[in-house]
Amino acid sequence: MPSPLFADHPAQPPEPGAVDALISQASRLRGEVDAVRRDAAAHDDDPQHRWQRALCDLAMHQLDELRSQFGQLRAGAPAATLTAPPVPAPEDAAPAPAEPEEDAVFDGSFTSEVGAAYGEAPARTGSLLTRVGSGEWNLLTDEVSWSDELFQIFGRARELGPMSLDEMPTVVFSEDQPRLQAMVTDCLIDGKPIDGEFRIVRSDAKVRTVHMTGEPVLDADGFTASMWAVLRDVSELRRSERAVRESRDSLERSRQIERTERRVAVELQEAVLPPWRGSLRFAHDGPAPLDVAGHYFPAASTGLIGGDWYDALALPAGDALLTVGDLTGHGVAATSSMAMLLGALRGMAVAGIRPGALMGHLNQLLESSGQPALGSAMCCRYDPVAQTLTWAQAGHPAPLLFRGGTGRPLRRPEGVLLGATPAVAYGETETPLHPGDVLVLHTDGLTRGANALDDTGVARLLALAPRIAEARDAQDCLRSVLEEFGEEAREDDACVMIVRVGS
Repeated sequence: MPSPLFADHPAQPPEPGAVDALISQASRLRGEVDAVRRDAAAHDDDPQHRWQRALCDLAMHQLDELRSQFGQLRAGAPAATLTAPPVPAPEDAAPAPAEPEEDAVFDGSFTSEVGAAYGEAPARTGSLLTRVGSGEWNLLTDEVSWSDELFQIFGRARELGPMSLDEMPTVVFSEDQPRLQAMVTDCLIDGKPIDGEFRIVRSDAKVRTVHMTGEPVLDADGFTASMWAVLRDVSELRRSERAVRESRDSLERSRQIERTERRVAVELQEAVLPPWRGSLRFAHDGPAPLDVAGHYFPAASTGLIGGDWYDALALPAGDALLTVGDLTGHGVAATSSMAMLLGALRGMAVAGIRPGALMGHLNQLLESSGQPALGSAMCCRYDPVAQTLTWAQAGHPAPLLFRGGTGRPLRRPEGVLLGATPAVAYGETETPLHPGDVLVLHTDGLTRGANALDDTGVARLLALAPRIAEARDAQDCLRSVLEEFGEEAREDDACVMIVRVGS
């Protein structure tokens, strides 16, 4: 039985061709940027061309990341066993700082304990210049020059002038200051290029993450005369990367929960349902023992075990209980409710309660349960002496009776779904059985068509009558049903039980 709750349709992955086209465009654009970069590198003694080359380096780095992300998009959701890969960094880059939380304001203390944030997002003008600035620090004259964009990144008024290398640590997070100092020292003393990140606190108390690249500028004697650098506000980029990692971690956690829930539901179901590996025979004093075989069909669309059951039980009076049923929902909740209901059904059947009254008690039990649900069920009591089947149903498909090479559904007595309404009466009907008769009891997930009036699934079952007539036992009959229905990708789980009357 399908759940009364509507399920969201899963998001469809993008068309592979569209993603391939994006990858090709990014690769083409990278080649064009690289051509501009090589042209700028030919005039490296010009600060303007150094600026252009640095911008091209940044753009090429971002295009490489973009192609990698498009590749992940084309590959689909990550496998359950994968973990988030680290963000690639240049070989000489210092480790990135810990990422602050969003939308908090710095309280004046340069420590990570303030829970600082990235602050406001940069202006979305479409221009890279709103997030990238440049500066040069002359060691011989102590002159410092900043681009307008660098003032915007640091939130510093132009009338205050640019900051010297000695002043910059005063706006840098305390745990990031050693990183900045090491980068500057390596550049000035050892002539190493700069490539690293640190966090700053702007004058408006907003925290930003800045990526800094640069090089020493040598004089004619080969000594460092000045240092130039390009600084980019990467706060939004790091926030996006964190969101990807968090969503990936959330996906992995949900998969772990789903795997655990499925394992528990399977173990609970296996503990409750009969562990049949073939036909189960009831030994009666009467002339007609029963040969029984059953099978559970999991749903292909959810991967979770549902609340379907089948059961056959020899009763103390010498007759037999035959039942199938279905509760709404999937997972541990549905399976545990099924176990509770099936346990109650077995107890009442052993106590001698007739099928109609038994359905009424199950309805009260489910209606008053702490986990409300709907269910359909069928309860049959077979008397081997009188060779009669007394049965009741609650919104459940009727048993199919196969006799003499043909099949037909039995006439259903009155009965509404379990849990639908309190204090309802359930009717009973009695059907005589003959030696060689075969009953097929199933849940509606096996035969459900496109709508409630679609009976093609039942027709397919009835069409198996010639094969069932030639079957040697109940397990052979079940094999015919599995060949017909076993490979289908059904939306709901189902179960079937074959009962063959012996001679």
